Amino acid sequence: MKRTRTMETLTIAQLGNPILREHASLISATQYQEFAPFFNALQQKMLEHNGVGIAAPQVSESIRAFIVASRPNPRYPDAPMMEPTLMLNPEITWASENMEKDWEGCLSIPGIRALVSRHSHIEVRYDTLEGKEVKTQMEGFIARIFQHELDHLNGLVFLDRADKADYYTEAEYLKLMTKSE
Repeated sequence: MKRTRTMETLTIAQLGNPILREHASLISATQYQEFAPFFNALQQKMLEHNGVGIAAPQVSESIRAFIVASRPNPRYPDAPMMEPTLMLNPEITWASENMEKDWEGCLSIPGIRALVSRHSHIEVRYDTLEGKEVKTQMEGFIARIFQHELDHLNGLVFLDRADKADYYTEAEYLKLMTKSE
């Protein structure tokens, strides 16, 4: 089956869309190249919306794939720089006991931020588009992005991991950040 979805045809699923609560399916190595144009469109959509990561279910494709692309932008001005990295069938193989609470937002939940507790260090494995297995360690903000995107593959959103008292509108979040500078 030929994948023909382009960046123009991708729309970001919003909270309430049932696909965001589904457990995404594994994709086989034989399907990787079939999805290559879709992954390119997915990355373009993420960049268009100033995201630092995006999961396939966020554009209504329930497969175990996401992109991590930390970089400073208007939504995350202090984000570290890294090349956009497509991760297929990703998983955490080890997580530190140390947890850090920090701010998160989501392209599928616009206008809301929340403090979310995440593992500060993780070891992960994923496949590349070429079928190569990668095992690596992540920490800090990049580990946070990986965990956030992995949640999307498991039918979770960041609000599921936050205390209700830690939800903020984007406007209130910006006021809070301006006061703390």
